[in-house]
Amino acid sequence: MSTSDVTKEGIRGARPGREAMTGAVSDGHRSRESPDRGRGGGSEFRSYYDQPVLNQITWKPQDIGGYLFLGGLAGASSVLAAGADLTGRPDLARPLRYTALGAVSGSLAALIHDLGRPERFLNMLRVIKWTSPMSVGTWILVCYGPLAGAAAVSQATGILPGAGRLAGLGAGAIGPAVAAYTAPLICNTAVPAWHEGYREMPFVFVGSGAAAAGGMGMITAPVGQAGPARRAGVVGSALENAAVATMERRMGMIAEPYKQGRGGALMRAAKVLTIGGAVGALVGGRSRTVSAIAGAALVAGSACTRFGVFKAGQDSAADPKYTVVPQRQRIRDRERAAAQEGGDGGEQGAQDPAGD
Repeated sequence: MSTSDVTKEGIRGARPGREAMTGAVSDGHRSRESPDRGRGGGSEFRSYYDQPVLNQITWKPQDIGGYLFLGGLAGASSVLAAGADLTGRPDLARPLRYTALGAVSGSLAALIHDLGRPERFLNMLRVIKWTSPMSVGTWILVCYGPLAGAAAVSQATGILPGAGRLAGLGAGAIGPAVAAYTAPLICNTAVPAWHEGYREMPFVFVGSGAAAAGGMGMITAPVGQAGPARRAGVVGSALENAAVATMERRMGMIAEPYKQGRGGALMRAAKVLTIGGAVGALVGGRSRTVSAIAGAALVAGSACTRFGVFKAGQDSAADPKYTVVPQRQRIRDRERAAAQEGGDGGEQGAQDPAGD
C-alpha cells in the first residue's frame, strides 16, 4: 500500500519503483502532449494508468455551485437590508430580508442534498474546529440562519417588530462572513485552480455576493429607494472583475481553466453580465424597466461566476499538468536558490579565509 502523499511541494514519502509515475516521459506510452510547451519545458505527462494525479471532485456541480451562489446572495442581502433599515428605506429592506431567508434556505438545502443525509450536517455541529473552514462555516450558517429567518418572519407578519429588527441587524453583522467563508472553504483544498487563488478568491466572492444582492434590490425595490442597491451592484461588479483579473494574471498557467472550456465560457459570461448590469445601474437607474433588467444581469452574472469557479476547479483537478508543472517549477526555484546561497558562501570563504 502506498504511503506517499501528493503535496504542493511535490510527492512526500515516495518509494522508487513503487509509486505512480507522473511527469516527463521520453516515449509515447500512456502519455499526452502538454499544451503548455515552453512554460512546462515541452514535456509530456502521464499518470498511473492514465488517471489524474489528484482525486477528482465528488461534489455535485448543481448543489455546490448553487450553495456557493446562494450563500453569497444571502449574506450580502442581509447587509444591504440592514443598511436600508438604518437609513429609512423600508421598501428596500423588506424584499432583501425575504431574499436572504430564501437564499440561505436554498443554500442549506443544496449542501445537505450534496451530503446525502441531513444527519451528516448535524454531525458537523458536534465540535468546532477553528482551523477548519468547513467547521467554522457550518457554525456561521447556524448562527446566521435563525436571525435571517426571524427578521423575515417578523417583517411578513408584523409580530415583534422590535425583535425582528434586531434580528435583521444581527444577520447583517454576520452577513459578510456568510458571503466570504466559502472562498477559504474551496481554497483549502489541493485543487490547483482553487488553491492557488487563495489570495483573491475572498474578494471575488464578496464582490460577487454584493453584485447579486444589489441586483435583487434593483429588481424588487422602487427606484426611489434602490440607490444603495445600485451602488452595491456597481461596487460589487468592479470588485469581482478586478479580483478575477488579478487572480488570473498572478496564477499564470494555472488560471487556464478560468479562460478555457466550460469554466472559461461561464467566467466570460459573468464578466459581460456584471459589467452590463453595472452600466445599466449607472445610466438607467431612474427607469424601473432598465433597473430591473440591469439587476437581473447582475444576479445572473454572480451565478455564472460561482459555477465558473466550480467548473474551473474540476478541470484543473482532472489535468495532471496543473499539479506537476508548478511542483517542478518550485523545485527548480529551490535548487537555484540553494545553488546561489552555496556560491555566495564559497566566494565569501575565499575572500575572508578562516584565521585571517
